[in-house]
Amino acid sequence: MGVRESPVIRQAKLPSGGTVAVRVVVPDDPYVDRSQLNTVVVELEVAGNAVAAVETPLSSDDESEATLLAERIRSALESGAVEPTAEGIEELASTRPA
Repeated sequence: MGVRESPVIRQAKLPSGGTVAVRVVVPDDPYVDRSQLNTVVVELEVAGNAVAAVETPLSSDDESEATLLAERIRSALESGAVEPTAEGIEELASTRPA
């Protein structure tokens, strides 16, 4: 199983008191059959509304790396090291977790 079938979702509690859902997913594309998609993105959602999306170097088969990436971004958001924006998470999302 991979990210296509099992997206990774973590909840981050922001220092300001709000929460952000960190989602590492294969995004929907109305023009391409889902089974053919391999792109993985990090999405941030606040109250069910998308506030950011950043493409990652991961593939849909990289489930353990997706979990590590979601945890890394969750931790950075909770510590206040990054803002819950595309620009804020771009550097983390663009690097494969070790």
